[in-house]
Parts: sequence; structure tokens; C-alpha cells
Amino acid sequence: MNDEAKHQVLLIDDELIALTNLTTVLEREGYRVTACKTGEEGVAALQSTAFDLVLTDLRMPGIDGMDVLRHIRETMPEVPVIMITGHATLDSAVDAMKAGAYHYIAKPFRLAEVREVVRGALELRRIKRENQELKLRVEHLSNQTTIITQDLGMQRLLETARQIASTDTSVVIHGESGTGKELLARFIHQNSLRSKGPFVAFNCGALHEEIAASELFGHEKGAFTGANATKIGLFEAAEGGTLFLDEVAEMPLLMQVKLLRVLQERELMRVGSVHPIPVDVRVIAASNRDLKAAVADGQMRNDLYFRLNVMTLTLPPLRERRDDIPLLAYYLLRKFSAMMDRDVQEISTEGMRRLVEYDYPGNVRELSNFIERGVALAQGRTLDIEHLPQSLGALTVRVFKPEMAATPTTLEEQETEHILAVLKMADGNRTQAAKMLGIDRVSLWRKLKKLGIDTK
Repeated sequence: MNDEAKHQVLLIDDELIALTNLTTVLEREGYRVTACKTGEEGVAALQSTAFDLVLTDLRMPGIDGMDVLRHIRETMPEVPVIMITGHATLDSAVDAMKAGAYHYIAKPFRLAEVREVVRGALELRRIKRENQELKLRVEHLSNQTTIITQDLGMQRLLETARQIASTDTSVVIHGESGTGKELLARFIHQNSLRSKGPFVAFNCGALHEEIAASELFGHEKGAFTGANATKIGLFEAAEGGTLFLDEVAEMPLLMQVKLLRVLQERELMRVGSVHPIPVDVRVIAASNRDLKAAVADGQMRNDLYFRLNVMTLTLPPLRERRDDIPLLAYYLLRKFSAMMDRDVQEISTEGMRRLVEYDYPGNVRELSNFIERGVALAQGRTLDIEHLPQSLGALTVRVFKPEMAATPTTLEEQETEHILAVLKMADGNRTQAAKMLGIDRVSLWRKLKKLGIDTK
């Protein structure tokens, strides 16, 4: 660990032996330690140095650990605090946690436990710092017309989209439902020479053939029952701009013939008219289906496929670009908080973890729904796990045992296997495992000791 990467740790303890031992252990881990013998020295050190973590004894003469904790919560709430004490009582632990301590360690402590808790606290600090950076990036992006991403694959895709935007090349955008196909089409339009013209979107599978023809190509007065006036279609409405045809593979075959003619001839005839009207429109098509397969199945005309499919852009599903989830989540949090006039500013660490781990069959649209729901339910400034759908927090643990066991496993054996499985799912993080089990960390610690599981 180089000097720039070293974490700054403040250690406060009036017991010289404990102070020396902890300093040695933490420095061996690569941390830069500032050791103070009194609370007064510790508070003074906080004024001059930006610490990443504070470990403080709870009971000290003068300024004690609770005073230090309150001072940090008021002045630098992002810094985690670990309380250390030789007076191990449940009440003092509860008081410290209620006041905002990250964790509580009782003397005599195990060095392995100290290392683990320190790593967990610094990981929390890192996550909070990254979340703050995400919020700043969202602030910067929120007033721009762009696709929010930090994924390298998506960035390459956007660069390709920029390159083809300046041409009138026909484009097919392929991607699962909810991946943002219309958003990418708008991106191409906004980066094209047609950006000052209109962008018009149409869902090809939403309407009956006759109504769809009227919507796309327009109709003359009296062309059919109810046509009381002449109406221009979406092609004419998009003149000089871009027409986005979503789910193009769902378009009826007869409509595909009419669409192909417009694309080839650059002119259309309104329903009920015999006079062609020239049109200057760029067409971008999209589908969540494989268009080659649609052609093979006879659901899409081969000639229309080749006319549209000059360039294909494939949007990856959200589960394949998980690094974008926190950035998108904070963007959506800001968006829906403003829409609902709410002051929801943060997403809890556990809430974000569940969001990142979910597979999103509905992609960005589903993430948007989750955040909108969370903002609506949140009572304070933080969107927490209880504000998200229960499906994100569902936990299923299977207890595996030999199929031909001579005797059934005991409850104690099942509990042991269950706890070990949850610990594995939590990557060994006992605080997280306790939350997943629905118990506090102290109770988990006792169970581990009772079951003979190594607590070091």
C-alpha cells in the first residue's frame, strides 16, 4: 500500500498497553495511525487531519469516548467510529450504537476481530465516499441530455452511435425490454444533423393495421367512417427529423409492404389519397426480438429487414453492466425526489447492495420503478431496504445433507449449516449476516460460540 493509498486512522485510548498494541497491529496492516492518550488530544487531532476511521476507548477521564463520538457525528458524520472498552455491558454497547458508532469491541479483544471490524468500517467509508461522488456526478449529468453510464461497453456503443449519427444510415437498435432503446434513438437524433428537427416515436405493435396506417401515413377527409378531416401522419410530422419505430417486428406484413415503399421511394400516400407526398425522414427501428429469426419465421419481410438493418446497435441488459446501477439509482433518486417534492437524498448501504445484486429482468425500467416506489415510501432523507420491494430482500437458504442419511439432522446441526450458509452469502461479514438472520450481532456472536464455530 503506497503512502497516497494509506488510510488515516485515529486511535484514542488512555491505557498505554492497549494503545501500543493496537497501533502496532494497525500499522502492520498498512494504515497510518495517529495515537492519542486522551480524548482531548483526539479531538485536537480531528481538527488538523482528515481521518478515514476513529477507534476510541469508551471510558476515559475528561472527554470520553461518547463525547468523541458525538463530536464526530456532528462535524464529520461520514467517518465511522469503533468503540473499545473494558467495561463490556450491553447497555453501553446499545448506547454507543444508538449514538452512531459503527461497531463495538470489548476488551480483552482478539486482534483478528479488530482487523476484521476495521476492514469492514473502511469498506463502509469507501462505499459512502463513492456514493457521494456518484451524487456529484449525477448533479453534473442531470442537466445534460445524455445516457448515464460508466460501463466501458456502453461507452463504446455510444461512441459508435455518435459516429453514425451524422449520417442518414438506417439503424436497428436491439435489446431487451426496458434497456432504453428509445433513449438511444433520441441520443442518435440529438447528435445528428437533424437534431433541430422533430423526434417522433411510434410503437408498431400497438394498433390495428388500418389505424396504424392512418397514424403513420395520415388520411384524407372522408377516407373512412369517422375521418371528418384531413390528418397528417407521423412520417409527415417527423419531416426533417427522425421517426423511431419501436417493436418493428410486430408490424403486420401488409403494413411492412407500405413502410418499405415509403423507405425506398421517399414518398407516401395518405389513406384515401392518390397523390404522393415527398418525405425527408430518418428511420430508426428497434426490437427486443432477433430480426433474423423474425424473418426466418415469416413474421418480417426479408427486403424490409435489409432496408432497415444497415447498422445494428445492441444494448446490453442492466445485469451485464452492474457498475451503472449505483449511478442510475442516484440519478433516478434525484429525479423522483424532485417530481414528488420529497427530500430523499441517500440510499442506504444495504439498500444499494440489494439493488446492485438484483438481476433486473425489466432492466432500467424496473430499476426506475424500484426507485420511484422507494422515494414514495421513504419517510426521511434515506431510501432504505424496507422501502424496496420484498423480492429484492428475499433470502432462500437451502440446507444440504446426504439424501440417504441414516438419521435426520438435529435442529442444532441445521442451525449450524444455516448460519454457515448465511455467513458465506455475506462474504464473512458478521454484521451483514446478523441482519440477514434477523438477529443482532451480539446474538450471532453467542450462537457462533455455542455452536463451536470459530469466532476469531
